[in-house]
Amino acid sequence: MFTKQWIKSVITNPTKKPMPVLSFPGSQLIGATVREIVLDGEMQAKCMKAIADRYQTIAAVSNMDLSVEAEAFGADTVYSDNEVPSIVGRLIVSKADVEQLNIPEVGAARTGEYVKAIGRALELITDRPVFAGVIGPFSLAGRLMDMTEIMYNVIDEPEMVHLLLDKVTEFLINYILAFKKTGAHGILMAEPAAGLLSPALNEEFSAQYVKQIVSAVQDDDFIVIYHNCGNSAGSLVPAIVETGAAALHFGSTVDLSDVIKQIPSDRLVMGNVDSVNKIAHGTPEQIKEAVRDMLEKMRGHSNYVLSSSCDIPPQTRIENVDAFFEGAGFKIN
Repeated sequence: MFTKQWIKSVITNPTKKPMPVLSFPGSQLIGATVREIVLDGEMQAKCMKAIADRYQTIAAVSNMDLSVEAEAFGADTVYSDNEVPSIVGRLIVSKADVEQLNIPEVGAARTGEYVKAIGRALELITDRPVFAGVIGPFSLAGRLMDMTEIMYNVIDEPEMVHLLLDKVTEFLINYILAFKKTGAHGILMAEPAAGLLSPALNEEFSAQYVKQIVSAVQDDDFIVIYHNCGNSAGSLVPAIVETGAAALHFGSTVDLSDVIKQIPSDRLVMGNVDSVNKIAHGTPEQIKEAVRDMLEKMRGHSNYVLSSSCDIPPQTRIENVDAFFEGAGFKIN
């Protein structure tokens, strides 16, 4: 599959299937817990397959689990049967901690299971692209250093932050290349923490590192989809475009009809039906209305693909997910 050619075909096709960030609710379709899925690559692949069988998505996406890479570096992770894993505590306190930090091999902690999941998903899902999920560099650094502390340190200790970003970027490139080796068609990179930064700080501490990653991994057969659901994402659009990512995905805090005007017409733009307030907690009718409103708002933009604003929470009712697709005019299989 020539993935960049796929993007052109999506843009020129007047009927576009949605691509919500839909992974964890699939656990309900296979009778598994979130804990089982995040620990077992085979279970992840079965979850992705169940979603692909039920819903007419334009592509299959893996878990948006922003703990995997931090755990590989040694961060403490909390697991739950019903919630996405989370990082607790601080692994990095001082510059000495950064200097002594080892860059893990791909396969450390659960990264091997996530690579395995994509390889298996590619065997099970053959009718659409399959995208792996990874965290972005600043978001990963924030989980290692603690988000509050890194926001202070970009001002007070910028050299320490850059040293950490150099290390996490090297790891992320290696990790993404492992997904690429399995045959994955691209990645969905979640960089929400960059949405906390000013435009200038975003360029210095996020965008330039994302650009390094895009340059190292993206080609005609493998694309980077950049996701940012942070509050200030709308002000970061020029720098996000400059990263070179082939597709851009935004959260519900931005006005997509304004954002899309700042993005080249050969890039896909995705988002931003509210994953929590609408899809997870709304009624089916409210969800259908939100979807129809979004499609109407984005009418005339051929590079727009309907999506959720972020990862749809694990315990979202399946009937609510059904309503998302039904609102877009697609039947449930």
